[in-house]
Amino acid sequence: MTHSPRGSAPGLSIADRLPKYLFPRIGGTAAIALLIAILLVGLLIVPVLQVIYVAFLDPNTGALTLNNFKDFFGSSLFRESFGNSFYVSAVSVVMATIIAMPLAYITTRFNFGGSVIIQSLGFIPLIMPPFVGAVAMQLIFGRNGSVNLILRDKFGISIPFMEGLNGVILVQSIHYFPFILINLSTSLRNIDRSMEEAAQNLGSTGMRMFRRIVFPLAMPGYIAGAVLVFIKVFDDLGTPLLLNVNNMLAPQAFLRISSIGISDPMGYVISFILVAFSIFSLWVSFLFMRGKDYSTVQKGGGGLSKRDLSTREKWIAYGTVSLILLMVLSPHIGLLLLSFGTIWSYAPLPDDYTLQNFVVMWENSGTYISNTVLYAGLAATADVILGTAIAYIVLRTKLFGRQALDYMATASLAVPGVVLGIGYLRLFHGVQVPFSGEPMASWWVIIALALMVRRLPYALRACMAALQQVSISLEEAAESLGASKQSTIRRIVVPLMSGGILAGFVTSFATAAVELSATIMLVSSDSDAPLAYGIYLFMQTPSGRGAGAALGIVAVILVGVGTYASQRIIERDKKMRMSGDAH
Repeated sequence: MTHSPRGSAPGLSIADRLPKYLFPRIGGTAAIALLIAILLVGLLIVPVLQVIYVAFLDPNTGALTLNNFKDFFGSSLFRESFGNSFYVSAVSVVMATIIAMPLAYITTRFNFGGSVIIQSLGFIPLIMPPFVGAVAMQLIFGRNGSVNLILRDKFGISIPFMEGLNGVILVQSIHYFPFILINLSTSLRNIDRSMEEAAQNLGSTGMRMFRRIVFPLAMPGYIAGAVLVFIKVFDDLGTPLLLNVNNMLAPQAFLRISSIGISDPMGYVISFILVAFSIFSLWVSFLFMRGKDYSTVQKGGGGLSKRDLSTREKWIAYGTVSLILLMVLSPHIGLLLLSFGTIWSYAPLPDDYTLQNFVVMWENSGTYISNTVLYAGLAATADVILGTAIAYIVLRTKLFGRQALDYMATASLAVPGVVLGIGYLRLFHGVQVPFSGEPMASWWVIIALALMVRRLPYALRACMAALQQVSISLEEAAESLGASKQSTIRRIVVPLMSGGILAGFVTSFATAAVELSATIMLVSSDSDAPLAYGIYLFMQTPSGRGAGAALGIVAVILVGVGTYASQRIIERDKKMRMSGDAH
């Protein structure tokens, strides 16, 4: 009689037991986490690594080399493009600061009538993709635009607002300044009031106190907003293309791949530099903030002490705010005029107004709109499913490496859309769609997948916030009554997260609908093109700009309604929770 080793099943050989040691049983949650990790690696990490790998690949021998970078910096065009991208990004941060700082300071520092409305109007530029308003800005601030025509007629002068790089800076700074406004306003509200009072007791007032006390204490919020502006401008593709400014990095990457082909190494070198510079910018901001203490003594900070304005100060404040808001809302005003205008050329305003542009837009944009609903709908649905699963794994489990899922899902924020598009083209080049023989790189599903990856961080943050508000005691109570983990998640957790999930869906859908940087690389035919690509095509010719502006209005309404709806959903969900807690 033979005895099995202690602790092992009788009758099982070592060969039978070996798989259990090498491949231990993976639970349901762990299996889901593994599948999500594989998906993120395949759709985000691998395409980006593919771009980086090809940047170092010799196109002739296939060996790794640095010659591609040598060729890049040896070209005057690429050196100029790199310098222009850095210059435009840096100056856009300065311009965005000049716009945002007075609005943030005035609305948080003084008892100012309409401060909520002013802050709300200051956020409106974010709902318009910058490339949508670029052409409208040319008609207002261009060489023969409304402002310069009036200046030449009244004063005999002309200001090159939109000449070359100036136009990109103006459009980008007006569009992205809300990032600084939002973060700086929050920091100003959180400053410990006792710090200000102590400075006043020591004789510091006015601009001196703002320069030496207030602004340094608000630096974390300012840096967070400024870095976002810098990265967004550095990576943007649509605005320079529509303004015909091609001597920047992102347009050069697009032009090299679209005109020369996916085998051209310079497109990958530029893509590598775009990714590396985005990461480098985040690292520099981290170094700048490291080792400095911005904490407050009071819980919640207390905020700056507000004071009333004199009559003269009110006139100055309202005049400053009105001038800033008029400028930052000019793209929306210009787009609206252009969408209803007949002819707008060498005149401060359109010659006449008509609804024909919307008729033409609707007749020629049905495919763009239906494609957008399909792509953005699929992307947003996948985003909230993945976002809910990742949020639960990160916040409710002890799985090893769970934070890596959060980092991978959020990493797409640092990957420019043009880089992701190029990575997909390279990764799926030569691969055919099963059963159809269609090249996978030109398959419409790839566009939906790119939108999903690009907008996943938006849905994830909404799902994270929603799950953090669900007490774990509710899950424990359900399980103590005999409910399984799967049943608890399906019948308790997900319904309680429904507000955040819906907000994440709406945000992902609305922002995916106007994504251009990634989709412009992946659209192979007009029949597969989404709304953002349709706007880009319309705006290429003067005869199509009216219809393009009308389609742009549709895009702005879509994003605006989506943003408003997501905020309403979040606020309603918050009120319901507070009401439930009270009972």
